[in-house]
This record gives sequence, structure tokens and C-alpha cells, in this order.
Amino acid sequence: MSGAIYWCLWTLFRVIGRLGFRYRALGTERIPKQGGLLIAANHASFLDIPLLGCGIPRRVAFLGREDLFPIPGLNGVLQWLGWIPIRHDKLDRTGFKRAIELIKRGQAVVIYPEGTRTRTGHLMPGKPGIGAIVSETGCPVLPAYIAGTYEALPIDSWRLRFHPVDVTFGTPIDFTTEVKTLARKDLYRHVSRTVMERIAELGGVAPPPGHASGRRTF
Repeated sequence: MSGAIYWCLWTLFRVIGRLGFRYRALGTERIPKQGGLLIAANHASFLDIPLLGCGIPRRVAFLGREDLFPIPGLNGVLQWLGWIPIRHDKLDRTGFKRAIELIKRGQAVVIYPEGTRTRTGHLMPGKPGIGAIVSETGCPVLPAYIAGTYEALPIDSWRLRFHPVDVTFGTPIDFTTEVKTLARKDLYRHVSRTVMERIAELGGVAPPPGHASGRRTF
């Protein structure tokens, strides 16, 4: 039942995206059709969740901060559809354990490595949570860059602007060697830095402060 509702919403948001935001999903052929997968994208707006999701031709679960939808009853429905709430003030072992279980079962999970929406439109450094998931699963990470949602609905604004939105998917990143050779903290740092640099490359934008695109980080 949840699957049918998920795909109905997927279709609805795709139609809304195309009509209202001239939505385009680029590089979808790079998305693995099956197998455990972590999809990592930049985060600028509430619109990122539906407009990223409707560009992915397979069902995905989303990691998101627990206070994202403070409406009684809605949280339960969204979790039923695939939302995984996590605490944003520390590494939430319960939420990340759920994501790890899904990936190990061959499913796809979306994470926003920055941990929160940008206030400036620029990329922020990635947090270690993405590295923790890769460490436990060994899964590939598919980077994605979402362009236009910051202009359409930035943080602290409820005024929706129908600005064009593009989502560009990159090539999956294999961290198998690093999982086997790097110490845990070094792996977490390497994964988050590498993924954020790939996201920046996809968008043709500056990497987060302290990053140098293409530079080895271990």
C-alpha cells in the first residue's frame, strides 16, 4: 500500500515540478537500478526532498532532521512512506542504524551531508554521518547537485518563487578501498570531503570552505 502511495506522490511532484519549476533531472542513467545505495545531495530548501525524489526512478528513503515536519500525525505517515527522522544535535544512532539496515537490504537512501539547509546558497562542509553509513555498509555513494531550489524557496522564507530547478546526478563513488584501509575517523572525514567536492563539481560551484576540489584528503 505504501508503495502505491509513494509512486502516486512521485508522479504528482514530477508533474508539479515540470509545470511550476521547468524541472529537469540530468544524469539519471547513472543511478544504479538496484542494490544498496546512498544518494548524497546539497541542501538549500524544503523543496529539495520532493524535487530530488521525483528525479530518482526507484523508491528511496530520506534521512531528515526530526523536527522537519512538526505536524501531529504527519510524522508517522511520512515514516511509513520512507522518511527516517534523525536528531541534528548529535550522531543519531537509531536513525542511522535504520538507514544502514535499508541499504544492507539493497535499498536506496538519500542523505544531505551538510546536515541542514544553507543560509547563503553556498555549499557547507559535510558532517561525519555519511562516512559512518559508508563504513558500515561499504555502499557506493551517488552525488547529486540540486540547482534552483534556493532561489525558489530559501530558508526562513515562505514565499514560493517558480524558479527553474535542475537536479544533476553524478557517477557513483566507490569507497571500498578506503573502508578497508583508513581508520574510522579518517574515513569519515575523507568520505564527507570527497562527496562534497563531487557535488560542487556537478554544480560548477565552489566547494565548501577548506576544501580543494581534486585534492587527496588522506
